[in-house]
Amino acid sequence: MADPVIIACPSCASLNRVPRERLAQGGKCGRCGAPLFAGHPVTLTAANFDAHAARSGIPLLVDFWAAWCGPCRQMAPQFEAAAADLEPLVRLGKLDTEAEQAIAGRYGIRSIPTMILISGGREIARQSGAMPKNAIVGWVRQALG
Repeated sequence: MADPVIIACPSCASLNRVPRERLAQGGKCGRCGAPLFAGHPVTLTAANFDAHAARSGIPLLVDFWAAWCGPCRQMAPQFEAAAADLEPLVRLGKLDTEAEQAIAGRYGIRSIPTMILISGGREIARQSGAMPKNAIVGWVRQALG
């Protein structure tokens, strides 16, 4: 397999090798059969966060949010729509800061919504505040260079 990329399954978090030139074709998880790219954000938890943030070969854009946050609810459909434009270049994921306080604390989340772009387990860009879809997509593409 020429130049494979490791992709974490959005359903079971199993790691899959996909040839880089075939990323745009999607593919299915070798373990559970789910599509590797579904065009919508993954729900991130303590159980699957590191598979997507540190072990996957594509960057992860995390939306740190909470159910009680008005701007978070306002941005949610915009973030969802951005997934269709950014996959398979970037995986999008949503992390509920109330349910996953340890991960939110690890990234020093002080205000929400906050988006963090992670590549290879390291933060490469951060943006706080609600944004429309086109701004999210533009910000990510600029951050990735």
